[in-house]
Amino acid sequence: MFSLRYLKVWVGGAILLLLCVCGVAAPLLAPRDPPAQTLEDRLRPPRWNENGSPAYFLGTDNLGRDMLSRIIYGSRISLVVGAATVMFAGLVGCTLGAIAGYFGRGADEVVSKISEIFLAFPFLLIAIAIMAFLGQGVGNLIMALMLSRWVQYCRVVRGEVLSLKQRDFITAAKALGGRDWYVLLRHVLPNTFASVTVIATFGMAIVIITEASLSFLGLGVPVHIPTWGSMLSEGRSYINRAPWLTIFPGLAIFITVFGINLLGDGLRDIFDPKLRRQR
Repeated sequence: MFSLRYLKVWVGGAILLLLCVCGVAAPLLAPRDPPAQTLEDRLRPPRWNENGSPAYFLGTDNLGRDMLSRIIYGSRISLVVGAATVMFAGLVGCTLGAIAGYFGRGADEVVSKISEIFLAFPFLLIAIAIMAFLGQGVGNLIMALMLSRWVQYCRVVRGEVLSLKQRDFITAAKALGGRDWYVLLRHVLPNTFASVTVIATFGMAIVIITEASLSFLGLGVPVHIPTWGSMLSEGRSYINRAPWLTIFPGLAIFITVFGINLLGDGLRDIFDPKLRRQR
């Protein structure tokens, strides 16, 4: 039966798929070379055609660069940074959370204290401090965002593992001779997949916003690489004269984050046991 929760997943998944297609096929989709400057065409307004010849569909920036091409190539940075950060932060957070929750005692105390230190500071402030120290670069950006996001995975997985290890099927697995690491990897961690998936989906949206914020501040990737955040930063000086310089990158960020949040909300509804029982 059709349900609103599945509509969220389909729409959010379609937007995320579109982002992936734009990132992978950027050389084929972009009408022009993103860094190519045409000073005589600087600050051209959005127009489909001009004097019978193809023009700039989303206009040009202050250096005459095609906005559409730069937005398409900017999706690459959002996709790579978002996916890599979620993967590495999830790997670190889930590993530490599983160890702390399952083995407890000293391991739990050490991991909990470390996570509390990271939670004492806003994650954006941590990312800014790390980027200011390491400098610009995609790798440094991913590392900074990963170090500011792993705690969420750690705390959720720790709580899930603390509950799961008391279940009868875990006790039965131990009684049958299963070693701790085998039981943890084979029986405990797979049951945290639903929660981790939802966190990762929402986390990717937050990472994309954070990457745009750091690029806006000049602390993201190098300036020659087009990103939505750097385009917003460059366009703010021309917001009255050429508002499209900030409107279109802002719309790209909004639509992407909206789609990912929609997907995460739909997955949360699907995985929620209370909602499953109401079907």
